[in-house]
Amino acid sequence: MSRRRGFIAQVQRELARQQRAAAHAQTVYYRQQQAMRREAERAAKAAERAAVADERERKRLYLEARAAEVAANNADLQARLDELDGLLAATLAIDDYIDLARLKKKPAHPPFNPGPLAVAAPPPDWNAFLPPAPTGLAKMFGGQGKYNQQLAAAQQAFAQAQGQHAAAEADRQNRLGAAQATYQQQCQQREATVAAHNAEIERFAKSFAAAEPGAVVDYFSMVLGNSVYPDDWPQKYRLAYIPESRQLVVEYELPDLDIVPAVREYRYIKTRDEVTTTARPAKEIRERYINVVTQVTLRTIHELFEADRTPLIDTIAFNGIVDTVDKATGASIQPCLITLRTTRDEFTPINLAKVDPVACLQHLNASVTKRPEALAPVRPVLEFDMVDKRFVDEVDVLADLDQRPNLLRLTPTEFESLIQNLFTKMGLDTKQTRPSRDGGVDCVAFDPRPIFGGKVIIQAKRYRNTVDVSSVRDLFGTLQNEGASKGILVTTSGYGPASYEFASGKPLELIDGSGLLYLLGEHADIRARIDPSELD
Repeated sequence: MSRRRGFIAQVQRELARQQRAAAHAQTVYYRQQQAMRREAERAAKAAERAAVADERERKRLYLEARAAEVAANNADLQARLDELDGLLAATLAIDDYIDLARLKKKPAHPPFNPGPLAVAAPPPDWNAFLPPAPTGLAKMFGGQGKYNQQLAAAQQAFAQAQGQHAAAEADRQNRLGAAQATYQQQCQQREATVAAHNAEIERFAKSFAAAEPGAVVDYFSMVLGNSVYPDDWPQKYRLAYIPESRQLVVEYELPDLDIVPAVREYRYIKTRDEVTTTARPAKEIRERYINVVTQVTLRTIHELFEADRTPLIDTIAFNGIVDTVDKATGASIQPCLITLRTTRDEFTPINLAKVDPVACLQHLNASVTKRPEALAPVRPVLEFDMVDKRFVDEVDVLADLDQRPNLLRLTPTEFESLIQNLFTKMGLDTKQTRPSRDGGVDCVAFDPRPIFGGKVIIQAKRYRNTVDVSSVRDLFGTLQNEGASKGILVTTSGYGPASYEFASGKPLELIDGSGLLYLLGEHADIRARIDPSELD
């Protein structure tokens, strides 16, 4: 009985140990499982936080990229505006004079390089052919005879090698001589090309010094061609030189209104993830465009006067045009948006570094469009097509030039009839008042147009020499005495800078010989010429 109880107690203890062990094992497993679960949760949360951080970083980088894009666009806008605002200032530190002597070239000859032909091959070395001499027993037992045979063969081979070397050397010398001759010929060709270029430069310089219109136009075309503008600039122009009045006529193509950025600012709207733009006000675009036009005008005139060291130019007539399309008709048009005539004495004292371009051109009595957005034109001070075709860069002398009547050979009566006929054809009611003692014609005409019409005083002078400023003053005095609204002075010659300065800002129009020829052809269908040489 006691043994059984002891056994049962032992079994119970064992079961208890097993249960405790099982419970302990379960507790450890549970704890491990819980730890693993907590670790998994921590890992999941960490991964979630990392993903959130990555997303935040990605969004941050994306927003920075969009902000940088907007900043770059705004920087480009500002750079463009700075470029337009500095058009005049950009040229002031540059010397626009072209030294024609520096256009000459010097022949540049590369060094003569014959390559392998410069190195002669070494001659054959006898020691390389010489057989070894017999020694010892070989010499005693017939070796000398064999050696003599080898020596003879070696001598023959050496002689043959010498012959081959001499032939190869002669061939090298021939090819080297041919290469040197070719090099000399190439040098001579380069020197001839450079000599022809330099001779052309010298001819051009002489023609320019002699004030030949073609050479003068070519030189000043080079000056304007050297002027650096933004890449999208038209950079087109026509020039003409009138030697009688030492006047350069410039027709310069301006950019259109689109040169001013229509966008005022770029912005990034974060909530819509969108880049938007703010439009530049129309008033600001007009003002900036007028500023561009006025700067280009002053810049061009400055560059031309500065480049004229001879000097050959007393007066510059400038017309700024835009090559565009009439939106109403679809036709190509070239409205003139700015025009002025100025003299060297009037223009060069101006401190362009400190002026307001618009105010400066008002001071110079320039006419500037009031409505550039509508391409509202102004009347040019001198139509480019009124320039005698002999003085225009793109047109040759007319073939029938000598077949046309010479205005200087007309009698006073014929010249009087010519002038009256011209202005009658132009729509004026002309009446001759008196013949001039200087061989000219004085007329009082009436322009029948309402508002723009009125009494017009016309004086025409058949001169060979430049019209003096006193004649312009006399015309202005007659205009005031007669109460006329306009005075026109026409001559077969030209005017000096003092005449243009006096007429500037007054109701006076000066028409030189080339302008008279143009008006006769356009309105009276008279093809004439002015040639003083026939009177000598």
